[in-house]
Amino acid sequence: MHDLRKKIFESGKTVSRKARSRQPSRQPSAQQSPASSRPGSRATSRHASEEDDSSEYEYTDSLASSLVISEEGDEEGTAPPSTSEVLHNHIVDLLDQKRDNGQDRAEKLSAYTELIRHHPSAEEIDAQMDELIPMLLKSVRGRRTPQGVMWSLKALMVTILSSGAESIYGRVYPTLKTLCENSDYDDDDNEQIKVAAIRAMSVSTLCGGGSVTAAEEFLEFLIEIIQSDGHVIDAGDNGPVVAAALNAWGFVASGLDDLEEQSTEALEAFMEQLDSGDVDVQVGAGSNIALLLESAREYEEETGETWNMRYDQDALLRRMHALTRESSKSISKKDKRQLHGNFNSIVTSLEHGKGPGYSTARRFASNPHTGGNKSDFNGDFQEYGYRQKLRIQNISIVIDTWSLSARVGMLKSILGGGLASHYLNNPVVRELLSGAKTEYVSAPQNQKPSKFERKNRLKGFSD
Repeated sequence: MHDLRKKIFESGKTVSRKARSRQPSRQPSAQQSPASSRPGSRATSRHASEEDDSSEYEYTDSLASSLVISEEGDEEGTAPPSTSEVLHNHIVDLLDQKRDNGQDRAEKLSAYTELIRHHPSAEEIDAQMDELIPMLLKSVRGRRTPQGVMWSLKALMVTILSSGAESIYGRVYPTLKTLCENSDYDDDDNEQIKVAAIRAMSVSTLCGGGSVTAAEEFLEFLIEIIQSDGHVIDAGDNGPVVAAALNAWGFVASGLDDLEEQSTEALEAFMEQLDSGDVDVQVGAGSNIALLLESAREYEEETGETWNMRYDQDALLRRMHALTRESSKSISKKDKRQLHGNFNSIVTSLEHGKGPGYSTARRFASNPHTGGNKSDFNGDFQEYGYRQKLRIQNISIVIDTWSLSARVGMLKSILGGGLASHYLNNPVVRELLSGAKTEYVSAPQNQKPSKFERKNRLKGFSD
């Protein structure tokens, strides 16, 4: 089996081997609808974290997200065009490059990308794939404007995620790697383009027909970026680029059953980045350490054998415990909250053999306020357990493995608020999150949202 995506989907890699063996059922059908860097790494402007102080993500599929679709039709009362028709027209317009200047191209790519983000349609994309991919690669190679290159990369990523065609990897990866390794613009534009190129490489590897060998080679390339603090791709001491490499490593590694061969070198690289000056780099490194040790733990549970991974466990835990209490005045309050929250989760994971967001705090298994007294409930406690969830309409997905967390993080960075629509309508995205524990949830219409829910809504989930 050469297609890595097929291999991991069939193995259910998003969920642990132990959990797989006891799952009574797979996730609910989307069609059902019950009520429910070393210290030198510079900390440049970072993406706003969507996970700060939160244990649940909520996405709603809003048709209003795409401004190109009319809800009312024209003045004569005719029905508005279907999403497929609108997308078809966008693709035709995008492929017609006559008399386009750089601004025209960027606007067409932007409109196409935003439509696909919120209204995936594999049929329309597949029908034009032989023209779309070469056109997008030509836009990337042409490098007429940095904005045009960025939108070409974004369009390429959503196209791959919407189609999942097995032939994409070999067509796009060489161009993306060349783009990632070269610098043609000023520092800010180069940073954004390299981050996008790294993400696009990871998506093409995992979802575009990449083999296990291709995935392992890509992970080695990412380790080179991480070990060199970005210098190997002319992005020296660039925090966002190194963080992108760390996140891409976790995303692609989540699809491999055996990480033992590269585990020692990768672990050393990640441990070194715990001392980075960029909080996103530190969090990415810590999450990958947790993912590696999770994979080693699952392997031992299944085979009875241990990985030959050499590291000082006590020293690692001491460093991570220190990060849960980091109080440097050079770090903003928001970054401190992000650092403390993430490393508390990572430390709990390593010490208790759990996934991300697990709470060991205990509560009464029964409610003593419904009758009786506390003595009647002596010893009747249970841990809160997993608190990190992905909420899509009335479906709640428990994020209980670091592999699943890495995939959710990458999908959020690419799809933003369109993740809900892709989960409900796109088999590629649904399969990436398959195997996770899901349940339907509902609330009375007159029930006010909780403080936590209001806080998440105010944050939003824009890119």
